[in-house]
Amino acid sequence: MPVKNRFAELLPEITAWRRDFHEHPELQYEVHRTAGKVAELLRSFGLDDVVEGVGRTGVVGVIKGRSDTQGRVIGLRADMDALPIKEITGAEYASKTPGVMHACGHDGHTAMLLGAARYLAETRNFDGTAIMIFQPAEEGGGGGLAMIEDGLAERWGIQEFYGMHNMPGYPTGSFAIREGAMMAAADQFDIVVTGKGGHAAKPHEAVDTTLVAAQIVVALQSIVSRNIDPLKSGVVSVCVVQTDSPAHNVIPQVVVMKGTARSLDPKVRDQLEEGIQRVASNVAAAFGATAEVDYQRGYPVTMNHPDATVHAAKVAREVAGDVDMDMMPLMAGEDFSYMLNTRPGAYIFVGNGDTAMVHHPAYDFDDNAIPAGSSWYAGMVEARMPVPA
Repeated sequence: MPVKNRFAELLPEITAWRRDFHEHPELQYEVHRTAGKVAELLRSFGLDDVVEGVGRTGVVGVIKGRSDTQGRVIGLRADMDALPIKEITGAEYASKTPGVMHACGHDGHTAMLLGAARYLAETRNFDGTAIMIFQPAEEGGGGGLAMIEDGLAERWGIQEFYGMHNMPGYPTGSFAIREGAMMAAADQFDIVVTGKGGHAAKPHEAVDTTLVAAQIVVALQSIVSRNIDPLKSGVVSVCVVQTDSPAHNVIPQVVVMKGTARSLDPKVRDQLEEGIQRVASNVAAAFGATAEVDYQRGYPVTMNHPDATVHAAKVAREVAGDVDMDMMPLMAGEDFSYMLNTRPGAYIFVGNGDTAMVHHPAYDFDDNAIPAGSSWYAGMVEARMPVPA
């Protein structure tokens, strides 16, 4: 099952959809135009059912195979939202919304799944039910969780979930996947350090919160280097440090730090949370200050199930000829993890060629990846729900 000829024929049309989405990016749950166009296209393809407003602004399309019974039910997911980034691609279809762009390729994901939906609705060459899932708010909004909490799996009887993301640096249309942890748990924390403000010329009369904050930043790195098993992965990054004074000669009363903690293992995730709390409070106490830590758990680890990984890789291999099964996991987060925590499934990467990395203002989705991506989506349905001989 190489790249399906039908997707080569549909490439100009699918590309036009993708570029329209790119011109009109929308953030998180405010994907009203995008979701509306997705629903309109799905209905024009002749799907058996199209439901809007799932998980606030998600869209679900149903395509029944050749049997009268529901059979196996496979869910295919694409994300729809963009990022608050000013685009610098210079493309003729560049974003028309100031400060917002599709810098992660969700426009491409949506277009590829729409292409697969059109093909599957035309051919019905499978015995079961395919569920097309178009999700809002992947970029920090937890749209995957919102759809799950809205009954996505139960309402449509989904038994397996499969998702895909483009990957710059891999040849266009190639695939990469791994069993187990694919992407990291993505947590964040706020640390409020309170001391005693004062004049910079008299530090002995103050409790210098900037000094305390600096010591905490350095000490937090010991959690990964000295508390975490060296054969496991963890990242602690302090990305924001703010004081309550803009003056050159004032020791601030309060310093606020914000950061992120990433992990690929639930035990390590617990260790990072405990370690950040312990290190911040005790370092602050050593200097006569206090530190309050607000640790917020975000997306869980994206964990590919063993059998589903084999199925996904097999279809990808038939499409592209080879699959990188040895890719290293990424420390970025992904809320498809909520779907994989609910049902078995797998998440795969499709190559985007030699382009800027995702979340960069010069990034753009490579439309030449569309036939491979759409073929994989459709192939998963046909391979997991074959028509009896």
